[in-house]
Amino acid sequence: MTSITPDSTPLTEVAGGVDTHQDTHTAAVIDGVGRVLGTEQFPATPAGYTALLAWMRAFGQLSRIGVEGTGAYGAGLTRLLQAEHINVIEIDRPDRKSRRFHGKSDPIDAIAAAKAALAGDRTGTPKRRDGRIEALRALRIARRSAIDQRADTQRRIKALIVTAPDALRQSLRGLSSTKLIATCAALTSDREAAADPTTATQLALRSLARRHQQLSAEIADLDELLDVLVMAINPRLIAAHGVGTEIAGQLLVTAGENHDRIGSEAAFAMLCGVAPIPASSGKTTRHRLNRGGDRQANAALYRVVLCRLRWDARTRAYMDRRTQDGLSKKEIIRCLKRYVARELYGLITTTNDQERSD
Repeated sequence: MTSITPDSTPLTEVAGGVDTHQDTHTAAVIDGVGRVLGTEQFPATPAGYTALLAWMRAFGQLSRIGVEGTGAYGAGLTRLLQAEHINVIEIDRPDRKSRRFHGKSDPIDAIAAAKAALAGDRTGTPKRRDGRIEALRALRIARRSAIDQRADTQRRIKALIVTAPDALRQSLRGLSSTKLIATCAALTSDREAAADPTTATQLALRSLARRHQQLSAEIADLDELLDVLVMAINPRLIAAHGVGTEIAGQLLVTAGENHDRIGSEAAFAMLCGVAPIPASSGKTTRHRLNRGGDRQANAALYRVVLCRLRWDARTRAYMDRRTQDGLSKKEIIRCLKRYVARELYGLITTTNDQERSD
């Protein structure tokens, strides 16, 4: 790493950039015209974050700091900078074309982050990681993991039954999933005879079924916590037609604690990947599907639309009218997701304090 000794009397306005990693963060400082004043590496620890900020401040008045990975390796540094009232800017992945021409190293990436922050190119406001929505995100990660593991366990049970000895297979075939899990969990076998294929299969099925039951109990416990938390954060959102705890939780996590960083409902639609992308050329005027944004939020809006198509009279009337206009079902659903995003954005950005004042 290289570094220019900072001036003892900082007067000029400077910008910083940080390339974050698991064990170390590489920082760079540039002046107002983009000249590199120094680069340095610091440990990814609370003491290292403090030293990094002090080092940057020694060069001048910090106007902003661009940080890569504010939601991952840079989360700890971002929390400290925000607590110090530093203007933190989230930096997107560097442009691939530019990286091919300039190469890649930690100092190069840190300098690129600083320049991007200074220019306002490919940047955004990072999410806050110190509120109830961060707690919601952590619980949802545990729930999603438990659901995935439970589904995998059930698939393994059914795959094991396919190759089980005939008598055992016949006794388990045709059972519903709930009955199958209960039956397998109650199987009894002699552990001393585990070398026998039938006994070993019974032991394996019992182990998998009991794991499935444990995961179901874990999911139910997390659901109880999530119901209370989401209701406390935004009761109006969870009460919207087609929106439950799961969908509301996902949209709240997507928007973040500081949802004011999303400047408009159009920006929220782009964040969720439901804003159509212009794809016109010459005499052809059209839009294409947006494949960017938060795909989990996109899926949540899709489930809201499916629910309303089934149960909401206005949505069904819209489907009939647009079908007569010649639109396909996929195109209509894309339009509906955009409208739902607009509606739910208003609910997400209405805080409980605003509700009480009304």
